[in-house]
Amino acid sequence: MKCLIVYEKSSTGWGAYAPDLPGLGAAGKTLDDVKDLIREAVEFHLEGMRAHGDPIPAPSGIIWTVFPSSACCIFSMLWIAMSRS
Repeated sequence: MKCLIVYEKSSTGWGAYAPDLPGLGAAGKTLDDVKDLIREAVEFHLEGMRAHGDPIPAPSGIIWTVFPSSACCIFSMLWIAMSRS
């Protein structure tokens, strides 16, 4: 399964969120820290959804990137080794 992850740089570190999983996010001092945290968060969130019988959302967006010259943002697809059922 693929899950779109958006990474954003701030003045104090990095943040990440999954647009298809509202309310799910992670923050840390380095990009590597946030990559690990968001992977764990997505896996935990999907396990909880399955345990409660909630449907797992399919990726819903298209990536179209427009950045002002001062922006720092990275889009990434996160592969989760879990079935949708």
